[in-house]
Amino acid sequence: METWRSTAKGPAAVVDSPVLERFSRSVLAGLAEGKAVEIDGLGTFYPHPAGFRFAPHTRPAIFIAYGTEDRHAAAALYLAFEHAGFSPWMDSKKLLPGQNWARALEAAIETSDFCVPCFSSRSVDKRGGFQAEIRYALDCARRVPLEEIFLVPVRLDACRVPRSIQREWQYVDLFPDWACGVARVLSAIRAEWELRRDRRFMAR
Repeated sequence: METWRSTAKGPAAVVDSPVLERFSRSVLAGLAEGKAVEIDGLGTFYPHPAGFRFAPHTRPAIFIAYGTEDRHAAAALYLAFEHAGFSPWMDSKKLLPGQNWARALEAAIETSDFCVPCFSSRSVDKRGGFQAEIRYALDCARRVPLEEIFLVPVRLDACRVPRSIQREWQYVDLFPDWACGVARVLSAIRAEWELRRDRRFMAR
């Protein structure tokens, strides 16, 4: 399955013509080969005798931010989200060859419903891409409605959580009981997803 990430915001979003043409060619080529083509945040095109079938995504999209030292724990979290029926995003799973990784990560954060930054003693003070992801996620978190949960920080060990996170967001410990910690994260995301669905229904 080929995966594209949409950066469109709203029904009136404008897409550059060359990008739209490349996107269309890729979708049609994948369908012609009998493959499903997924557009992260929007849905999936499936081959169909009449041409294609489009299934919109109804699962919460979750961006997993992590330092390279914690990639194994992040991968385990990715699998837990998938198993729970969510749509997780992790760079090692979703980035395509040749993509501009910095822009792709920003787009992934922007279009996600939740962001789960993973902190550990190995990564919390490390300079580099992980810190940039956290800063961008904080910017996005401050743009969502006050009643919505976007950032769900987790600790992988007894590390110090950055003050910018600690003073505004409650974090979840995934240690010493990984299963219990993951269950708390899943429960929080499910509850928030239900509340958003109810608010959308009431707004109609």
